[in-house]
Amino acid sequence: MKRNIVIAAVTAAALIGGGTATALATTGDDDPGTTRQSDVRASGGDDADDRAGDDADDRDDSRDDDGGDDRDDAARASSAKVTAAEAVAAALREAPGTAVSAELDDEDGDDGDRERAVWEVDVLAGDGTWHSVRIDPGTGKVLGSETDDEDDTDEVRAALKGSSVDAAEAAKAAAGRGIVTSVELDEDGYYGDGKAAWEVETVSSGKGEQDWRVDLRTGKVTADRSHHSGSDDAGSDHSDDSDDSGSDDD
Repeated sequence: MKRNIVIAAVTAAALIGGGTATALATTGDDDPGTTRQSDVRASGGDDADDRAGDDADDRDDSRDDDGGDDRDDAARASSAKVTAAEAVAAALREAPGTAVSAELDDEDGDDGDRERAVWEVDVLAGDGTWHSVRIDPGTGKVLGSETDDEDDTDEVRAALKGSSVDAAEAAKAAAGRGIVTSVELDEDGYYGDGKAAWEVETVSSGKGEQDWRVDLRTGKVTADRSHHSGSDDAGSDHSDDSDDSGSDDD
């Protein structure tokens, strides 16, 4: 009986203190003179510490996810001396044809474990061959060119038929909104409505990453909300976010 009382008291103390206690309890009348150890552990303290640490890690990860990508894009764009339009021009000198997209992206460096920024320009040649040309964003030098296999050649040509604004001009038209980090032909249009346009992405201080659409015939720049499916008016006309391209051309 006394043994049980001692163990119960130690257990209560351990639970209140949030730690671990060890009690030496006599065996009572059954086996006099012998003792045994009873370990009483209260897991609440350790679990609370673990949960607090996990919550802190989750908050750090959330902050990284929210702003990390935008900061990386802005840093990469601000370090580029060669604009999207200049990268397109350099790529077309290497592989004549029609530039369909240009994107400022990262690739592995020469040492294999360090990334560097590079312009990647996709060009559709007159014979139907696709070329992917890499341009140094610091010097405009061609770093390499590869032949690609694409299955949307007919769709791209159909979308560009009768157009008067090319990829370089689309990039210039949107340059007033921020630093252009990519320009790409969207041959399907808003939600596949068939109205092709140039999609241009910019980054700017205070506004982060923004998407724009540039009309293939007029060069008019409109805010692109097609990526935000939650918006009820994603496909509607947003006249307050657009203007004529003439005010933005270099």
